[in-house]
Amino acid sequence: MRPAAMTETVWAALRALRAGERAILPDPAWTDAARAAFDLYAPLARGAAGEAPFLFAQVGQSLDGRVATVTGDAADVSGREGLRHLHRCRALADAVVIGVRTALTDNPRLTVRLCDGASPARVVIDPRGRLPADARVLAEDGARRLVVQACDIDRPAGVEVVRLPDSAGWIRPEAIGLALARRGLARILVEGGGVTIAGFLEAGLLDRLHVSIAPLIIGAGPTGLRTAPIARLADALRPETFVYGLDTDVVFDCALAPGGNASTSRWPTRQVDAAIAVRRA
Repeated sequence: MRPAAMTETVWAALRALRAGERAILPDPAWTDAARAAFDLYAPLARGAAGEAPFLFAQVGQSLDGRVATVTGDAADVSGREGLRHLHRCRALADAVVIGVRTALTDNPRLTVRLCDGASPARVVIDPRGRLPADARVLAEDGARRLVVQACDIDRPAGVEVVRLPDSAGWIRPEAIGLALARRGLARILVEGGGVTIAGFLEAGLLDRLHVSIAPLIIGAGPTGLRTAPIARLADALRPETFVYGLDTDVVFDCALAPGGNASTSRWPTRQVDAAIAVRRA
């Protein structure tokens, strides 16, 4: 595991890389921990060179794989540095995507508050129009707001509606990614919940997956990735994995196969073995 420590200098370099300054490289004078912080976020800041959108996901969970209690309390799952990590991921994205269940349960703001950087566009996948108009994710604050839906329901003024077909209440992740890319949102963070992330993972769309683990045991409650069980470990997804220590949390940085083809990635892990089963959520 590589201890990682973010500094103002490293974050400024990452933001420059995010802005398109491709020649940005780590400074030889940086400490090992500062270099580790750069290496953790640089793939997100670079994004993709081609026309396809670059999609990455972030899951914050407990030691026993829970993201909330059975009553839905998820406020303190991630530690101090785990929360800062999430906000850095948001700051490096053009858009942050959540499913409507997460929007209804957590009522998140999805803004950048714990690091320097602009808040990304906020996207809610709401096929049947369940999201209320007063949800915080739709609040007008200067950031773009989009709702992906399959129904004919009006949204508050200023909210962009992305109308896509559905099948049994499910909108294909491939269609969502392409629709957002056509609207200029090419670097996309899929933040939650577990069903939504699993949908993009099994569709082979994720280029990167960050699993942030905090040192607490909840005992019961929803899991971070809602994936189906497999019969044999030989069939498990084993992405190339790098491990970083962020003081209060540990981040598993999983690099999926080129093009996000999670279903065929069989790269050996580094530092740990991560078995990820894939299914349609």
